[in-house]
Amino acid sequence: MKDSVQLKERLVKHIKETTDRRLVEIDTALVQAQESANDDTKSSAGDKYETSREMIQQDINRLQQQRAEVIRELDIINKIEQEGTEVGKLGALVVTDRFTYFLATSLGQLVIDGNKYAIVSAQSPIGKQLIGKEKGQDFEFNGIQQTIKGIY
Repeated sequence: MKDSVQLKERLVKHIKETTDRRLVEIDTALVQAQESANDDTKSSAGDKYETSREMIQQDINRLQQQRAEVIRELDIINKIEQEGTEVGKLGALVVTDRFTYFLATSLGQLVIDGNKYAIVSAQSPIGKQLIGKEKGQDFEFNGIQQTIKGIY
């Protein structure tokens, strides 16, 4: 595939931007939840206060878990090698007779210059199918037989 390094750079850039936006959204929500907890402390008393406080704390815990996951994803993204490869691995662009996959983090479908790319995690079911595969190999996923036409 001509210009595969440039394409991978664009894919990684988009993934980083999307993931960075998610991190900012989570951080904003964490600040708001903490402010809400602080305001609740000033104005409430009794069982209603305890229930409200516990719900806010659960929200904070959930947001902290989401934040940790996004940071793990950013670490994975930063490890992606953008030079070419001949085997399915993190950072590989895998072209099959049905789809084009980019092994990175789970982001879903992305369209660049009219071409669709499935951004999948190496830990996802399809990612696990692609790891270690080479051009010309076949695999089946969700009942669909696919042949690898190229790996970049």
